[in-house]
Amino acid sequence: MASQQEPLRTPEEYLAFERAAESKHEYLDGRIYAMSGTTRNHVRVTMNVGALLHGQLRGRPCEPFGSDLRVRVPQTGLYTYPDVSVVCGGARFDDDRFDVLLNPTVLVEVLSPTTESYDRGEKFAHYRRIPTLQEYVLFAQDRVHVERFARTGADGDQWLLTVIDDPARALELPSIGCTLGLGEVYERVELPPVPPLRAVYERTEMPSVPA
Repeated sequence: MASQQEPLRTPEEYLAFERAAESKHEYLDGRIYAMSGTTRNHVRVTMNVGALLHGQLRGRPCEPFGSDLRVRVPQTGLYTYPDVSVVCGGARFDDDRFDVLLNPTVLVEVLSPTTESYDRGEKFAHYRRIPTLQEYVLFAQDRVHVERFARTGADGDQWLLTVIDDPARALELPSIGCTLGLGEVYERVELPPVPPLRAVYERTEMPSVPA
């Protein structure tokens, strides 16, 4: 992401700007940040995950949303767009436009080379401040790989990591009672025959989450 405007903006100014924009932007501490583009693999993984969740959650008290729904972290002021979000027990929104979700139960991000370090680091630090969030899931788009972080501990201040790389296995999401088979998640996703070398991409545009 890159900052598009120098003057500090209020959340109300950001929302007015964003609701009229043709592309997506994040917002934090008065700054508006353009979000990077996507790839076919990214879209396929996102669509597959969304479709699987939609099918399993029909008729139940949890509802999945796609990447066009904004999420706000009230504790830090971040406005962003998860690839997939799920809310249970009734969605709460920022205002009467119903396009800024406040209480997700599960958040899913599909990793990209330019955003991977952000999704794992600063963005997850923001997400952890959402009291209702129970599971945070990261899918690779260039190999079969998923990481699930589940809130645990007596005070909910610990996160347990589960990693799966086997396409024959499934990812359990106990907080919403869903199972995602990795073979289905990666259906039609074009993966290289040899897993790619991993690199760390430093991102400096976004300030760290407040302590």
